[in-house]
Amino acid sequence: MPSTLRRPRLPVLSLIGNTPLVPIHFRDENRTLYAKAEFLNPSGSVKDRLALCVIEDAEERGLLRENSVILECTSGNTGISLAMVGAAKGYKVKILMSDTASVERRYLIEQFGGTVQLFKATAGYGTGIAMTRDLAAKDDRYFLPCQFENLLNAQDHEEHTGREIISQMHGIVDAFVAGYGTGGTITGCGRALRAVNPSVKIYAMEPAEAAMLSGEMPCCHSIEGVAGGYVPPLLRMAHIDAPVKVTSTAAIAMTRRLSREYGLLVGTSSGANVVAALRVAQDLGPESRVVTVLCDRAERYYSTKLFSPYN
Repeated sequence: MPSTLRRPRLPVLSLIGNTPLVPIHFRDENRTLYAKAEFLNPSGSVKDRLALCVIEDAEERGLLRENSVILECTSGNTGISLAMVGAAKGYKVKILMSDTASVERRYLIEQFGGTVQLFKATAGYGTGIAMTRDLAAKDDRYFLPCQFENLLNAQDHEEHTGREIISQMHGIVDAFVAGYGTGGTITGCGRALRAVNPSVKIYAMEPAEAAMLSGEMPCCHSIEGVAGGYVPPLLRMAHIDAPVKVTSTAAIAMTRRLSREYGLLVGTSSGANVVAALRVAQDLGPESRVVTVLCDRAERYYSTKLFSPYN
């Protein structure tokens, strides 16, 4: 058995989680949504939770050694989070990322000391996942978090994010709306919410151009971090009531609206979540309490269509 290695948690990692829940009132639509402000995690996204959980679990189980390298395929946010936690704990991090991901994500990973290897995503996330497994099979220094199938991903959201929402909403939630990359957030939060209220509705936001849950073929879209041409195993465990399709155009328009009308400088997947959540709230009525997620900050999208008027 490998010796257990547990490195101290630096103060920055204590900032992960316990994010505020922000009420957002949309006057024109006459609806108020409740948004979990995950962009306030220290590296700027909800994925900080996953990174800390998986790395500390690996430490406890003796899976990390002095010369270990944390290796993961990601659209960007998980890579940034792993690089941050790795830096805080002293581990090397290598990230495989699609060459279509925004360049800012690469820079942030490298700023934390991680290394980035780009690949052409001919089979969506599946391409990079296969590459990580091949690399790990040839070199036992690599540790794979396996975010798309690691049960800890959903479990951590169930035990923390979901319970935070329940406490902040005083146990009253009619619907939860979130996109899916790994499926961890929607699966874990859905479990926690249903344990308190079995009638709560769970809706999966997905790009209209890549509506796989709706039975359509994946195609190009501009909502980074979700529906990467791959239905992750964790998502198959989620009890989803219905998908909600959102176009890239609608997502970008709402993301800009959140910044300019509400001072919420968030990324495109956050805008897409809000579009979907507003539709659900309009269906459920003005008194409905609908919760969604503001996944990450906008700065990592500067080179994308979100900022196209300024590029």
